[in-house]
Amino acid sequence: MDHTTLTLESRELSKTYYSTDPPTEVLRGIDLKVRAGEFLVIMGASGSGKSTLLYSISGMDRPTSGNVALEGRELTSLSDAEMSNVRLTRMGFVFQQPRFLSNLDLRDNILLPALKGAAKGTDRAAAVARVDALMERFGIAHVKDHGITQASGGQLQRASICRALAGEPSVLFADEPTGALNSSMSDEVMDALTDVHRDGTTIVMVTHDPGVAARGDRVIYLRDGALVDASEMGPWQQATAQQREDDLLGWLRNLGF
Repeated sequence: MDHTTLTLESRELSKTYYSTDPPTEVLRGIDLKVRAGEFLVIMGASGSGKSTLLYSISGMDRPTSGNVALEGRELTSLSDAEMSNVRLTRMGFVFQQPRFLSNLDLRDNILLPALKGAAKGTDRAAAVARVDALMERFGIAHVKDHGITQASGGQLQRASICRALAGEPSVLFADEPTGALNSSMSDEVMDALTDVHRDGTTIVMVTHDPGVAARGDRVIYLRDGALVDASEMGPWQQATAQQREDDLLGWLRNLGF
């Protein structure tokens, strides 16, 4: 992994909601650099702005001020249509609650965004083959024909990861990907994301769970919309998982988490 090259960068990123009286300043001048191949985790207490930061740097929400660049390309000045195309072709997303179409089986739900990309010039056959390979890799090929209600929570989140990777994104964004899962399913999903990271994919993840956060290379901590500290963790290893989690928890407690 080339951790010297920047994949994503924000400069003086701020977000204020003027629908409240007084206005609510959710992000306060965030400067953030995400290295290529890095697994970055965003943490903070409830209301600290961590999900707003994720949405702002991924183009799902527009900041009030500041700039965001992906692979050197300025995003904040793009039109909605241009930003939508960047999200489709250069980004992948995994949310706390998987968002699938109930009238499609699991495989077709994963294929849909990949085929949208194919319509923009990606080879269709290659997209189909990649989706089938991803489903096999993450252990859900045997439920590819199942409806959404027939799959477990862990299977649905692994399907979300497959869908996010189908377009070969530069960066995968994950917002509380284990927040609705039990511990066993959570481990399944984090094992899958760890494998994705080892392949060299850049991941930016929001979580409130120190055990989940311990999988990251680096953890940043937000308080009241400002970045107050960061912890360089280095590559995750199963053999040191518990010590790593304990160290992270101690760091978080010192920050008032």
